[in-house]
Amino acid sequence: MKTMKRTAILVVLLNLWITSLALKCKLVPGKMKQIDAGNGQVFGVNSRNQIYTLYTNGWKLLRGALKHVTVGPAGIWGVSPRNEIYKLVKGDWAKVPGTLKQIDAGGTLFIVGVNKVDDIICLNADETMGYKPGSPAPWVHVPGKLKYYSCGPYSCWGVNTQGNVYILKGVRPTACGGSMKWEQVPGLLSMIEVSTDGDVYGVNSLGNIYYRTGISPCNPAGTGWKQVQYSKRVKHVSYDLGHLWIIGTDDSITDCSI
Repeated sequence: MKTMKRTAILVVLLNLWITSLALKCKLVPGKMKQIDAGNGQVFGVNSRNQIYTLYTNGWKLLRGALKHVTVGPAGIWGVSPRNEIYKLVKGDWAKVPGTLKQIDAGGTLFIVGVNKVDDIICLNADETMGYKPGSPAPWVHVPGKLKYYSCGPYSCWGVNTQGNVYILKGVRPTACGGSMKWEQVPGLLSMIEVSTDGDVYGVNSLGNIYYRTGISPCNPAGTGWKQVQYSKRVKHVSYDLGHLWIIGTDDSITDCSI
């Protein structure tokens, strides 16, 4: 029995060592309160609600003011300090009917988000991809309440005000609400992000980063949580193409290669 316990402890320590070894991080100039990476692009907003996108030579300031921005297969979207919804169309921000406090474009050609009272809504692919200024936006309401909502190719994930984590399976471009039934996943997080390739990362109330292991098309819920060893407290993360983008509690930006 003692041998088994020692073996288990060694496995845990080895896993933590491997995780910390795999992160190669560099501090990126600038300050952001929220960042999103997808389709090889990176967008962020700062404490003044200014919008930036990252180029090889640094951050480029865009017109407009957003408190949350997202980029992914569904395009580039954001919500304003007044919870107004916008989509970047031919270089200009087009206002979309409805209101949201948080938005995500990581799903397969559809958009999702939550409003100020934590209602969960999404927009199917035809309306998402074909949106033009003045077009209607027939939002689909999904049962439940969430404060943060993010989607990938296999499923959608969310976190409620108590920190409980949920997964929504069966989502597809023409049925962004999937099964319409949230399944609780063990764990507590304050925010969660699903990448365009299906990886799931989250941050808890203590500012620690976690990664969901074992995710696949056959097992979209994965098998467990693994802490990513990082020395500073974190408030936001986003992952794309081998890069984990980390926003510290001091609004610092770190790019970690995995």
